[in-house]
Amino acid sequence: MNDTNPENGSMKVIDRVERIFYDGYWIKRYHAPVDNLSDKKLLIQSLTRRLFNHMEHGINIPGRLLDKVRADYEAETDSGKKRVRGAMLAGALFNRAADIFNELVELEACGVHIKTDNELMGTCGECLQEALELGKLARHRNGDAGIDELWGEPFKAFVMSIEDFYQSRYVKIALTMQNIDQVAEHMVGCLRNNQGHQQIESMIRHYACMARRKCEILRTDPDIFDAWVEFVVAGEAITSYTAEQAESKTENGILDEFDTRYMLEQGVELIADITRARTSMPSSTQQYLSLCEQFKSRKAQKCD
Repeated sequence: MNDTNPENGSMKVIDRVERIFYDGYWIKRYHAPVDNLSDKKLLIQSLTRRLFNHMEHGINIPGRLLDKVRADYEAETDSGKKRVRGAMLAGALFNRAADIFNELVELEACGVHIKTDNELMGTCGECLQEALELGKLARHRNGDAGIDELWGEPFKAFVMSIEDFYQSRYVKIALTMQNIDQVAEHMVGCLRNNQGHQQIESMIRHYACMARRKCEILRTDPDIFDAWVEFVVAGEAITSYTAEQAESKTENGILDEFDTRYMLEQGVELIADITRARTSMPSSTQQYLSLCEQFKSRKAQKCD
């Protein structure tokens, strides 16, 4: 993946694919569409759908209910309920911004020129900014802390040119790839000195490779079909292998194998979450790294 000290932003054709270099990775490059309100609307809609796909259920509130959701949030006194209502308010704010943007695009299609200092454009930006702050209250679908980066993407797409947004995407993808490799390395590290660890280590590294490939490809790219299949199969190969190993053990060994299986399954699931979100997940990663340390500590105690 690495070249000899290339600068960030360097471009190169590798295996007939145009790639751009950022922070240690050659990432598949895509050309940005024309920068106009219509294309920006499609981009923000795509980013908003992706946001709600990865966030906890129940927060995709229509923008028309914004006033009620805000009133409920402000009146709530229970801390647990207030967090959920805050996440719902963030969702309503995002959808209100989308409603405004859609109307502005419709006006532009009718020949009405929309200036950047238009009052509705300002309101749209304010809704996205407030949603970004409240989005910190929302959780990922797996129950862990939310992903701030996902809440920030629609706002960045609103305030930046599409070309600049695409460039910022490569930085984010490089960080995602680093996160994938970090988790994979800890999975491998937990298996050192295990009998037959070379085979499962090879499977983990292949899974990380397929995950990096999947996260760099846009959903509109035809390559996504093969990339998704290879990624899923690589993850299933690890969980199937560890299940077979656990079932083959007897007496004391079975507990060790189930412990190993749990550690690997959690790693596979975390890499899958990171890959699908296409952004790093520091909170979830830290929890997993703590799990790995506990696993290695138990192994060391049994060896003493």
